[in-house]
Amino acid sequence: MQERSEPSGETLDTVEPADAPGATAESPAEPPAEGQEPAADRPSQTTEEPAAETEEPAAGAATEEPAKSDKMDWYILKVQSNREESIREGLLRRVAIQGLDYYFGDVIVPTEKVTEFKGGKKKIIKRKLYPGYIVVHMEINDDTWFLVRETPGIGDFTGAAGRPSPMLPHEVERILVKHEEKTEKAPKLKIAFVQGDRVKIKEGTFENFEGEVDAIDETNGRVTVMINIFGRSTPVELEYWQIEAL
Repeated sequence: MQERSEPSGETLDTVEPADAPGATAESPAEPPAEGQEPAADRPSQTTEEPAAETEEPAAGAATEEPAKSDKMDWYILKVQSNREESIREGLLRRVAIQGLDYYFGDVIVPTEKVTEFKGGKKKIIKRKLYPGYIVVHMEINDDTWFLVRETPGIGDFTGAAGRPSPMLPHEVERILVKHEEKTEKAPKLKIAFVQGDRVKIKEGTFENFEGEVDAIDETNGRVTVMINIFGRSTPVELEYWQIEAL
């Protein structure tokens, strides 16, 4: 009778088949918790960036000048005297109302700065270069011609036989240079005296002295007069308004 061998106390390693559960490197996904959707069915969460804001022009940014005709010339208009400025404003209003801005540029009353002395005080004033006239930069056509002619206070264009004659370039330059003089530049005085004139001092330390004009400073409004002091000819600098002609 064959004896049955007893199992030894050694434990043999158990080899599981390759397709056994748990043999793969990755473990199966755990089932979703109750009430939670499967990951595959869950919509992906994407972060949306806010749309870029439209950049607005900065306050005070320069705007383009409206287009103007390239056929404009300078013309002189005869107007009523002492109403030059109000007639200029009236013409500009009518241009805007009629929508003819494209054909018109500057409308100016030519002036220059002069200094006057009144009551011993110096005052800078604007004096019209050509009283009774204004100057306009425009293109002549039927619409603009009638608009100008129908503006109250305007007589006519200067020119031969009623035809508007544009100003010559050197005429335009002379008027514009005088009109656009900077205020920083000291205006010249209109002093009625010339070198050699006999004058009398009417105010100041040397009041009632008589003398002869030696030099004139139109910029500062001062006059140098040679007077006789103790038998000697002495130069005295005075304000323009302190002397009068003999």
